[in-house]
Amino acid sequence: VQLQASGGGLVQAGGSLRLSCAASGRSFRTNVMGWFRQAPGKEREFVAAINWSGSSTDYVDSVKGRFTISRDNAKNTMYLQMNSLKPEDTAVYYCAAQLKSFTIPTMALNEYDLWGLGTLVTVSS
Repeated sequence: VQLQASGGGLVQAGGSLRLSCAASGRSFRTNVMGWFRQAPGKEREFVAAINWSGSSTDYVDSVKGRFTISRDNAKNTMYLQMNSLKPEDTAVYYCAAQLKSFTIPTMALNEYDLWGLGTLVTVSS
């Protein structure tokens, strides 16, 4: 069972990127999934989370109105559309999933059981 994040890269400030998180080994269609990021020298922080159906989402204040989290349960994949990127968005982005079914989105890192390797997003000024 694993999560694989992709889609990172180098982009200019104001640009956009779309991250994907593909799950394999089991279905996560009943599980909360989330995005986190870790900038150099900083702790890992919550970015966004989505419930099993996509009907409930949560975002950290700094990305509200710029980032959109979504999921396609048929493809066992989660996405993070990032628009109006800023240099302070530069970080390694990680996707994560809870193993308990039908929970609500949460910002707490310790509520997530499975983590993928990160993908680097670099925003130049």
